[in-house]
Amino acid sequence: MGLLEGKTVVFTGAGAGIGREVVRHFVGEGARVVAVDLSPAVTGLPDELGDAVLPIVGDVSDPAVNQSAVDAAVSAWGKLDVFAGNAGVYDGAKPLEQIELDTLPAAFGELMGVNVLAPLLGVRAALPHLIASRGCVILTGSFATYHASGGGVLYTASKHAVLGLVRQLAYEFAPDVRVNGIAPGVAPTKLRGVGALGQEPADSVLDGTAAALPTQEVPALSDFNGVFTLLASDQSRAMTGTMVPVDSGLGIRGLARPGGRVGR
Repeated sequence: MGLLEGKTVVFTGAGAGIGREVVRHFVGEGARVVAVDLSPAVTGLPDELGDAVLPIVGDVSDPAVNQSAVDAAVSAWGKLDVFAGNAGVYDGAKPLEQIELDTLPAAFGELMGVNVLAPLLGVRAALPHLIASRGCVILTGSFATYHASGGGVLYTASKHAVLGLVRQLAYEFAPDVRVNGIAPGVAPTKLRGVGALGQEPADSVLDGTAAALPTQEVPALSDFNGVFTLLASDQSRAMTGTMVPVDSGLGIRGLARPGGRVGR
């Protein structure tokens, strides 16, 4: 029997990268998953994983998309045990100085809509069912949740905000619903950019990345499965309000120059 046998999950950002890999693993551990993503690539998951996955294509910053995902899980399987808010947008590490003043409001709204508003919408839609099941929430943070230089000003602000969501929601929902997060570092995936800044998806792993990591290797996508599974399972019943770094040791090394303008 898998660690998630019988669990029902809504998982956003499931079309690629860490999210898609974790959904595969969750199904292998016995879970049934409503997989949500803006990309139609998510519709291919049932071909691979069968009827344990229901795909939904939609923008997670839309309240109706979140409600539809929750309704689909409850309609198909009668309950909801886990909401995982994993969808995210990256700002290409763009500093404030390089964002035009009249572009800033649209860029802020777009990025914060996905990285901060969307998990709130998903949790709110899921909450009555999570209370009924005494379930849990998992939100995806980042190295930028705790540190500067893991992104630009918009991304770093958004991921610091996710830590606030984890802590405040854990307090508000106790003792009925546990709320935790995962803060990945480098992962071999493409990161969706901010359309208002003209950004296309970009590779997160650059030449020399492995040498910059204390572990001296770029983790595989599957290396994040264990922590997600732990937090979704009953084995983490004593954990709430926690953001777990899974950052290849970046938190003990740091990333960048002494300051953003040093050497200019």
